[in-house]
Amino acid sequence: MSNRIDGPKVLRSFRFAGQGVVNLFRFENNAKVHLLMAIVVVGAGVWLGLSRVEWAIILTQIGLVWATEAINTAIEKLCDFVSPGLHPQIKAIKDMASGAVLIVAIMAVFVGVMVLGGRVVEVYF
Repeated sequence: MSNRIDGPKVLRSFRFAGQGVVNLFRFENNAKVHLLMAIVVVGAGVWLGLSRVEWAIILTQIGLVWATEAINTAIEKLCDFVSPGLHPQIKAIKDMASGAVLIVAIMAVFVGVMVLGGRVVEVYF
């Protein structure tokens, strides 16, 4: 057994992962909404001059929403592949996966309001 890293294999894995990210934002409507909201929040953060810690918090929230959306999309595609017809268990699985995105997105909104709203108060009041 070799402890050597296979560089081409690692690069290929990154390329596949990158294609998954591109496909997520290219073909999935909800991911496009999350991308648009992230652009708005980043713009607001630049305008308000967020600190490094505030940026870390905001960017972590954006990453969590995007990653959860990607996992949800993968679960939905897998469910559709395994069971193309209507099935109550598949519906429950898909509902729970999309519910996870909703939970993370709601929490991201709360965090965004705390960070950006707090900064608005500091800067303008």
